[in-house]
Amino acid sequence: MNTRSGILAGGNWIIDHVKIIDTWPAQDTLSNILSTSHGTGGSAYNIAIDLAKLGAPFPLAAIGLVGQDADGQIILDDCAKFGIDATALQQTDRAPTSYTDVMTIQATGRRTFFHARGANALLDSPHFDFGQTTARLFHLGYLLLLDTLDGTHPEYGTVAAEVLARAQAAGLKTSIDLVSENSDRFARIVQPALRHVDLCIMNEFEAERVTGQAIRTDQGLDRAALRAAMEQILAAGVREHVIVHFPEGGAALGHDGQFHEHASVKLPDAYIKGAAGAGDAFTAGVLLGWHEGLPIQDWLRYGVCAAAANLADETCTGGMLPLAEVLAIGARYGFRE
Repeated sequence: MNTRSGILAGGNWIIDHVKIIDTWPAQDTLSNILSTSHGTGGSAYNIAIDLAKLGAPFPLAAIGLVGQDADGQIILDDCAKFGIDATALQQTDRAPTSYTDVMTIQATGRRTFFHARGANALLDSPHFDFGQTTARLFHLGYLLLLDTLDGTHPEYGTVAAEVLARAQAAGLKTSIDLVSENSDRFARIVQPALRHVDLCIMNEFEAERVTGQAIRTDQGLDRAALRAAMEQILAAGVREHVIVHFPEGGAALGHDGQFHEHASVKLPDAYIKGAAGAGDAFTAGVLLGWHEGLPIQDWLRYGVCAAAANLADETCTGGMLPLAEVLAIGARYGFRE
């Protein structure tokens, strides 16, 4: 592990097409698009850009599949702009680059999402060649939003689990995160992967779905249930740590039994412009702290402060800043009690 350096981000590469509209139309009626813009989307894309903006002092690389189209070129250009090695970010003519139309009502900020899975749905085991990387960690996300990788594998349970196993066999540490879909697929898709994961990162909703534990109740976050769920995920095969983030902060649990928690930044309402990408920002902060061998409490502090920086912008990565400025947000506003 000491001879390796850097993070290889794989999985979802998505372009968000944000359209500001004047009203949400009734069926068969018209709404006007007032402005358009685009932003990053997807676990791999958001985390790689966030790490670059944080000033990660180690190599960053991309692995995945985009289309041979304008959106794919935007992603490749972003990688070049931020110094992310895109050698393993392949292009296909079989599908467009994955995209999401984000329809945002101007007066309220309410958003509706129309997602095209595109090239991400075709991402498969042969696209991952770990013999060519010297990265220390391979991050894969989002499980449950990668159709082929979420598919069944005769030996490993899922194709994603096979990919993660090969990454570990090649000498990389592995981490995953999930998408918060409302379904009963979590156990079938996530459980096989846990046996080949060093760092498992998810939010409390996803932890509920993976374990069946009711973590958030009418009274708020049930911390006893949170820890029980994390213990259950750890026992399922995760090698190092389970990390869960939630609006109140983040927590980590390792095989040594040490439980760490850090409160989120106490931000004024006027500061918050959008929550898209906050979970990926938290993950980027945690992975930065992990890679640098810092104490676990610092991983969580990096994570909650990175998430706070992200909340200042409507896009998934537009609010990210260099690490010192990110940490200054926590120092300025303080943390929840």
